[in-house]
Amino acid sequence: MARVKSADKRNAILTAATQVVAERGVGATTAAIAGRAQVSEGTIFTYFASKDELLNQLYRELKLELADAMMSGFPRRNGVRSRLQHVWNCYVDWGVENPFKHKALQQLILWSGLTDESKAAGMAPFVEIQQMHREATESRIFRELPEEFAAATMSALSETTVAFMQQQSEQAAIYRDLGFEMLWAAIARKK
Repeated sequence: MARVKSADKRNAILTAATQVVAERGVGATTAAIAGRAQVSEGTIFTYFASKDELLNQLYRELKLELADAMMSGFPRRNGVRSRLQHVWNCYVDWGVENPFKHKALQQLILWSGLTDESKAAGMAPFVEIQQMHREATESRIFRELPEEFAAATMSALSETTVAFMQQQSEQAAIYRDLGFEMLWAAIARKK
């Protein structure tokens, strides 16, 4: 008879995986994840068929949480700069407020085991941001940059910004604004 799966255990495994991946990278063992979750290693495989499945699911969960943070209150009717600043502020604030999740997500984004399905699922909630980039490029607000390059530029700059916001929390708002100004200078056309 199959065991009844517990949402609490599944969530404990995902939380533990987040922490362990943030600390040790995607090479972390399922034994380390199980130990952190306080479950047997076999329990992980009751919920996830493989470590790869666990990490792909973790990526999807983190991307959904990030999307909730970034798209909540998204100022759809505002100008491009205002919308991009909203996205930026929400992203770096989420990174500061969720350091393990942020670091784990950065590890997972670079992981070669990430499936195309997971990548697509992870990008789906950000369609409005992709559309904003295309429209801003077509209307010549943004420089013509490949979307992937613009996203990678934002990611690299956000990593630096989050690190400074965490290290010097009393000046976090200043670093958040400086980071955005640097991003805007990098992608906006000069008038």
